[in-house]
Amino acid sequence: MYQQVLDPVANSLAWSSLVAAIPLVVLFILLGVFRMRAWLASLIALAVALVVAIGVYGMPAGQALLATSEGAAFGFFPILWIVINAIWVYNITVETGHFDVLRRSFTRVSDDRRIQAIIIAFSFGALIEALAGFGTPVAVTSVMLMALGFSPLKSAVLALTANTAPVAFGAMATPILTLGTVTDISSDTLGAMVGRQTPILAIFVPLVLVFIVDGARGLRETWVFALVCGATFGIGQYVTSNFISVPLADVVASLLSVAALVGIVRVWRPIANPVTAEALAAERPGQGSDDADDERDDARTPTAAGRDAEREPVEDSGGAAALPDTRAEIARAYAPYAIIIAVFVVCQIGPVKEFLERATQTISWPGLNLTNTSGEELSLVAFKLNWLTTPGTQMLVAGLLTMLALKVSVGRALRAYGVTLDQLKWAILTVMTVLGLAFIMNASGQTVTLGTWMAGAGGLFALISPILGWLGVAVTGSDTSSNSLFGALQVTAAERADLSATLMAASNSSGGVLGKMISPQNLAIAAAAVGLQNSEGDIFRRVVGWSVVFLAGICLLSWLQSTAVLAWMVP
Repeated sequence: MYQQVLDPVANSLAWSSLVAAIPLVVLFILLGVFRMRAWLASLIALAVALVVAIGVYGMPAGQALLATSEGAAFGFFPILWIVINAIWVYNITVETGHFDVLRRSFTRVSDDRRIQAIIIAFSFGALIEALAGFGTPVAVTSVMLMALGFSPLKSAVLALTANTAPVAFGAMATPILTLGTVTDISSDTLGAMVGRQTPILAIFVPLVLVFIVDGARGLRETWVFALVCGATFGIGQYVTSNFISVPLADVVASLLSVAALVGIVRVWRPIANPVTAEALAAERPGQGSDDADDERDDARTPTAAGRDAEREPVEDSGGAAALPDTRAEIARAYAPYAIIIAVFVVCQIGPVKEFLERATQTISWPGLNLTNTSGEELSLVAFKLNWLTTPGTQMLVAGLLTMLALKVSVGRALRAYGVTLDQLKWAILTVMTVLGLAFIMNASGQTVTLGTWMAGAGGLFALISPILGWLGVAVTGSDTSSNSLFGALQVTAAERADLSATLMAASNSSGGVLGKMISPQNLAIAAAAVGLQNSEGDIFRRVVGWSVVFLAGICLLSWLQSTAVLAWMVP
């Protein structure tokens, strides 16, 4: 048995925190500075975490290895189980050619790549986040962007940056429901509070996407479209989470933002020089926000679907369709996503969900015996096997139904699954390693040491509270896991500092959404999806700045909401 210790270094919480942070520092330096492959950086960081756990915290080696193995297993199920099946469904649509039809359908909304980036990465990605979460929107939208002609690197950066504002309400608000469980605060109250933070973030995300695509010029020419989309999403998220239903917040917000963007594009086209694939390819390198290599990549690195688009004159320069797809073809192209939405919505219906829950099993991880500083058994020991309620299984069912709708044979579907596993092999290793790292840090007490030390900031804790959530998501890749890890700690710190427990708990989730884009788990998923395995460090360097900027904004908002200035926003 192992009982956690908070201050193993000289009985000092501060010194212990410095040591506890070493594995994370090593991980991010290897990724961001040395640009090391994510799976190798994760393995090295895991080894460092084991050394700290065993050598500094005094955790028995056997218990440390068992905790690591549980983390690796959790990385595969449910997280990778979701991603694998989501990419499989996508690969089926590519194999059958229906993805090309879907891509052309999006281009008919607008041939401007800045608009396409907003509608796919932000609005459509938010819908996928609402239904599945756990990296699925990054995987799906990044390949969709690449098929439209975006470079692999830029596709990954756009998908990761967009996957922020919707995350707290992702997977039908699983992070907030989990937060309510660990804090004993109503999930409706927490959802309402988060719904008064992340909508403000949503206003700025589409503007940043436009800047990533086309720099300052893009902002000047398309800021109205980006602002309408972001503001509509934010209003929808606020109204739904506060007055209708917390789990449906992202579903409603994403659909409203799509409708608003499509509506304004149809009635107003003030863009003098739309950034199409052809226009960008003809420009000199370096005129956008990315470097010259990436701009050249945009012009010459399309996927097979992108190459088909170059050969096939579906639209002329005026937007008229030369060889339009039939309504039946378009309907089949959208069918997989309609099926996914239908399956996930049905599985959220009360009686159906209760029936599916009967197959859920909770087991104690064999041989693992851990207690907290008070001697109480850690919930981390319990491993939940939610066979039918996990989004991964529901995505698999959607894939089987997609096979029927698109008339795909079993052999063809199995070959697509094999391609998917090969495509994700390095991401699988990375995710399992990162979750092993997260679990050993949690089990040994390293994460709790960091959180407890930060909670000692008193009234200023409101300013740094979101950083705790950001740190948790950066390590685990999941806002749900971060809320499980730090939710109760946020409440305890709030009570000690005479702050609102609801505000601090919600700030954990709102700050956490900004750690998604720098989490090695999600970096690996994005890199694998666009065929840039082992380039996670390059992607990390492109998104870390936006993560920090957004985090600073949420920190400021959290602090202002704890003062008389914005205290009226706290329910």
